[in-house]
Amino acid sequence: MNTPIPGIEDAQTLAQAIVDTIHEPLLVLDARLRVLAASRAFYDIFRVDPEHTMGCLLYDLGDGQWNIPALRLLLETIIPEKTAMDGFEVDHDFPGVGPRTMLLNARKVIYETSANTTILLAFTDVTARRAIEREKAELLERTEELLRQKQMLLQEMQHRVANSLQIIASILLIKARAVTSEETRHHLKDAHQRVLSVAEVQSQLHASGGVDQIEVGPYLTKLCDSLSASMIGETQAMLVRVEADHGLIGSDKAVSMGLIVTELVINAIKYAFPTNRADALVLVRYESTGDAWALIVQDNGIGADTPVPSAHGGLGGAIVEALVKQLDAHMTLSTSPGMTVSIRHTGEGVLGSATSPAQAMS
Repeated sequence: MNTPIPGIEDAQTLAQAIVDTIHEPLLVLDARLRVLAASRAFYDIFRVDPEHTMGCLLYDLGDGQWNIPALRLLLETIIPEKTAMDGFEVDHDFPGVGPRTMLLNARKVIYETSANTTILLAFTDVTARRAIEREKAELLERTEELLRQKQMLLQEMQHRVANSLQIIASILLIKARAVTSEETRHHLKDAHQRVLSVAEVQSQLHASGGVDQIEVGPYLTKLCDSLSASMIGETQAMLVRVEADHGLIGSDKAVSMGLIVTELVINAIKYAFPTNRADALVLVRYESTGDAWALIVQDNGIGADTPVPSAHGGLGGAIVEALVKQLDAHMTLSTSPGMTVSIRHTGEGVLGSATSPAQAMS
């Protein structure tokens, strides 16, 4: 039994049923841009009726609301050349509907058995999507502006802190020169050195860009280079070397670590080498695994005769112990050979055994 072939009227009924099932607005136009069919969504959204739509020129629909230059460009220039266009965006204030942003998808249908052509024109309302995108862009712009303002304020604060520290250091040095008591002069010079140490740590952090995470290697290298330049005389053959992996540390912890290194390196420069030595070396090492890290400052100096940087060894030692505690770490000392100060934070990682002082200095 043969299935009967649908007639023209049946095909039109089927086509209209298909068009009506589409949730987005859809028009079927003939070659002269007159409406052959329209989806139910088109009638509902644009508030027009079939009586004033079917057979009408597209540009005359709804008192000319579709007589849009961008739409004319699409239908009269682009489609005849390309036969298809997706995502053609149109902004228009539709009467009774309001401002809308529409994406138009158009297809030119060419039939094998007929010279007639048909244009399918589908609309996607992206008004809400574009509004969200604009809000996101505005929010991003405001956020970037706030970040710029924060950076400017941070730079201004760092500049003022640096100036204040330099002023305090200068006052302490002036007072040290003015007093007659040798003990008082010693304490004032010691305080002067501490203030300069804090200023140096602050300046190195400022050079790192004020970011939340600091790469330890470059930070300690710059710090130790600055200490060497200011503390080691031209006649001294002493080297301060930094060996560090690519570990990162929070900028708040970097301050404490920088002050510890400053105190220990200054201690070694001052006391580890009472006489000039060609092989004099102060080595600063940093290694990390996960949250665990180790900071080791060692020298190949006189060892047991070097003043021990502990709380019993003066203000510098007390500062170091307080900072180690602040970092939730523990400190151990070894004086054979030279002086080795190891500061370790166990964290959740597991660090391998540290190189012995003899191996590190070789």
